[in-house]
Amino acid sequence: MQFKVGDQVIHLNHGIGQIMAIEEKQFGGAEARLFYSIVIERSTVWVPVTAEATSQLRLLVSKKALAEYRNLLRSRPAPLNPDKRQRSLELTSRLRFGSFEVQCEVMRDLAAAGWPKPLGSVDAALLRKVQDSICQEWAKVEGISVAEAAQEIAELLQENRRLYDFQKIASAK
Repeated sequence: MQFKVGDQVIHLNHGIGQIMAIEEKQFGGAEARLFYSIVIERSTVWVPVTAEATSQLRLLVSKKALAEYRNLLRSRPAPLNPDKRQRSLELTSRLRFGSFEVQCEVMRDLAAAGWPKPLGSVDAALLRKVQDSICQEWAKVEGISVAEAAQEIAELLQENRRLYDFQKIASAK
């Protein structure tokens, strides 16, 4: 089994939770199978203990790894596809697997795309969704409030903007 009781996990559709049990359950007359019982906020989510189903789960990022993600958020943004439909498909495809690293890259790149001019509604909504997810996990891992996590992340992105703008000016000379 990939996860154990007590693990803090992220469910890609439901958010942060904790595995409370691994139980054999039978739903709808089907054969009994093992399920992770995950408490997320005030509800319980049952996830089958199969490779396919657990692809929707991952462990929280480690506190040590957050240092790497701080550097990633300060790193040079990657250019995004100028075609809004293609860009949306590419970003959604990248986010499908839910890695924290990809979420940070997408947030950094979308934030940078909004520096010269405001993002369109689809990009802005995606940025908010990704940023909310990152802030929730960051706060949980660091043991701080979501507001404090959001502030730290905003400062990292602002550092990135100052560097990016400086490099843009320097490369134009």
